[in-house]
Amino acid sequence: MRKLLILALVGLAAQLVDGALGMAYGLTSSTLLLFAGVAPAAASASVHLAEIGTTLAAGVAHWRFGNVDWRVVARIAVPGAIGAFTGATFLSSISTEAAAPWMAAILFTLGAYLLVRFSRPLRANRTAGRLRGRFLGPLGLVAGFIDATGGGGWGPVATPALLVSGRMEPRKVIGSVDTAEFMVAGAASVGFLIGLGSEGFLLPTVAALLIGGLVAAPIAAWLVRIVPAQLLGATIGGVIVLTNARTLLRAGELAGPVPFLVYAALGAGWLVALTLAVRALRRTRRARTVVETALAVPVAGAPGGQADAAPPEEPRRLAAAVEG
Repeated sequence: MRKLLILALVGLAAQLVDGALGMAYGLTSSTLLLFAGVAPAAASASVHLAEIGTTLAAGVAHWRFGNVDWRVVARIAVPGAIGAFTGATFLSSISTEAAAPWMAAILFTLGAYLLVRFSRPLRANRTAGRLRGRFLGPLGLVAGFIDATGGGGWGPVATPALLVSGRMEPRKVIGSVDTAEFMVAGAASVGFLIGLGSEGFLLPTVAALLIGGLVAAPIAAWLVRIVPAQLLGATIGGVIVLTNARTLLRAGELAGPVPFLVYAALGAGWLVALTLAVRALRRTRRARTVVETALAVPVAGAPGGQADAAPPEEPRRLAAAVEG
């Protein structure tokens, strides 16, 4: 009973992080199960079965809070489900250990890019346009496959890739990725059922993780709506960097004080990035206040004795000052 209660708390914490950052539910839960001695396939199967419920709850909550771009969801969910089903079906015969360091290096680079990007004032990417299906489809396919074979990875692959594009708000990236994960988790569970049979699922563990995740889902969806994009992006970047640094250090078989020094340096860099993000957020808010105040000031000498709003070129100039 005590073990199940701990698992429920883990599910709650994992879903809270996943719903707010768009990643880490599978990573956190699978890590605990593997630490407890559960076989990789059984751990991944149990986590994905629990995710059917948690992702459904998270998707509904994100939809209620306006965090979902359904066009993006439609274009990554189906390829993601195909990739997840394929990965789950062949997990027993396909090893991803050799690819783990390469994948970690790519994610580490994306995380570092996010830290740099969100530590500075955000600028709208007006020339980028909408995300295209030829980008979203392959992204969903790869993310789904990695998620099923690694016990987690849908969020760490899909979320930073969408954030780096600069074409979506961070909260909508997270909400869309979490919503699409419902189909990914369902397809992975079907694949594990075919490959392992019903005995491959640890039902008490599934129930505990599910209960904790259902409690946290609406809280996380509310949290991502109110947290500023500047801080959210910097936080996600640090999570990605530190998570994948661990994989890279293990692959390099580094021992002694080296891992501690690396973690200390990365932690210090994350703290600096968060500090710069807070300062950039404050500067942006102050500039935005100046713009709103200027737009509210009437222009003297308007025809008919009426005061008109500021001319169109003035708001454009002020808006450019905010973004710069």
